[in-house]
Amino acid sequence: MNFSASFLRAQPQEKVQAFLTGLTDEEAAVLFYDWQFWARKDQIPPPGAWTHWLILAGRGFGKTRTGAEWVRSLVEEGAVRRIALVGPTYRDVRATMVEGESGLLAVSPPWNRPTFEPSKFRVTWPSGVLASLYSADQPERLRGPQHEAAWCDELCAWRYDQEAWDQLMFGLRLGPFPRTCITTTPKPTPLLKRLMSQADVHLTRGSTFDNLANLAPSFADTIIERYKGTRLGRQELDAEILEDTAGALWSRSMIEDAQHQGERPDFVRVVVGLDPPASAGPGADECGLIAVGLDARSCGYVIADSSSQGLSPLGWAEAAVNLYYEVEADRIVVEVNQGGAMVRALLEQIDPSVPIREVYAARGKRVRAEPVAALYEQGRVKHAGVFPILEDQLCSYTGLATFGAGSNARSPDRMDALVWAVSDLMLTPHKTLNIRKL
Repeated sequence: MNFSASFLRAQPQEKVQAFLTGLTDEEAAVLFYDWQFWARKDQIPPPGAWTHWLILAGRGFGKTRTGAEWVRSLVEEGAVRRIALVGPTYRDVRATMVEGESGLLAVSPPWNRPTFEPSKFRVTWPSGVLASLYSADQPERLRGPQHEAAWCDELCAWRYDQEAWDQLMFGLRLGPFPRTCITTTPKPTPLLKRLMSQADVHLTRGSTFDNLANLAPSFADTIIERYKGTRLGRQELDAEILEDTAGALWSRSMIEDAQHQGERPDFVRVVVGLDPPASAGPGADECGLIAVGLDARSCGYVIADSSSQGLSPLGWAEAAVNLYYEVEADRIVVEVNQGGAMVRALLEQIDPSVPIREVYAARGKRVRAEPVAALYEQGRVKHAGVFPILEDQLCSYTGLATFGAGSNARSPDRMDALVWAVSDLMLTPHKTLNIRKL
């Protein structure tokens, strides 16, 4: 059985206490610096003949510790003599990779601690192994030096990433098996996508949540709670690679700009957009169900996404009526291309008092969506909440037969429901009703 910190934590308290008290001071010191004991499985170098170990993970995953421990293991095994440490800037390399709380100086045991010479841009171990510091801001500094290994930190933050990477690769030519460890929070850069497609790259993925037990409680209570589900949170916490789809009407930056901070405003009107599926069952399209409010300044706010899949016709009709009452809407705007009379009959069966406006899609989805996307671009539609599935659908719909992951592969039903709701509120003349606050 693999004896590790995670295994020990799972044991009864009395066994843990007996183990700890049974250690001598020397054994405790050795255990303190035993990375194989403390590390999670995804922080241990993978087996196999890889050239690049690419670790894509969120903030707080333990990327820096993993990279520093990898370098330390190479030194202690006598596997290398020359190492490159490359970060976005020289200050980043020094402050994070060398002197940081999880950097090389911190993870090295007293009996094999290296000497850092800032003026010479190098770290030297007692055995003579030398690690040189490089800034990706100065790719030319990598021209000429040779190395057997390289630790590249925050690759996606390198300003001249391709130039610095190329120069590093030209010099990675010492020893029988030169390797790199790349630790980074992902961004959709061409270099990262190219590396992810290479056969000699071993990819390890992780998120902030993998290491939550070792992070300050306030981090979970404030940062994670604030950013989870947002575009920034999905990138920085979940380590998702979020990129724009060529030809899509919405971009990630548009969605990010649409995020509403602060209290929800008073609304002059609220509508529920309903895009019912043509069939029922697990394989059916989603039922798009989006609530949007309009404030006194004619700015729209997406306030709810209750879209679902697999409901019976009576089930989605009930969900639409429930959302209508939940957000205190003025009416339900429903597309009736598929079974118009039946759609109205279903809604009236649930509650005949609910106002319904039937709309018919005489034009294609993209043509209908373009004016709504233009409202987003003008800053006139906001998201009063986080709606990741809807946002993925908006940012991947191009009008082609299929579109990207994270959206419904058959039909962008959430987008359709949004378009109907926003169009009713902002692109169709209406009389102003009394101002109400949800």
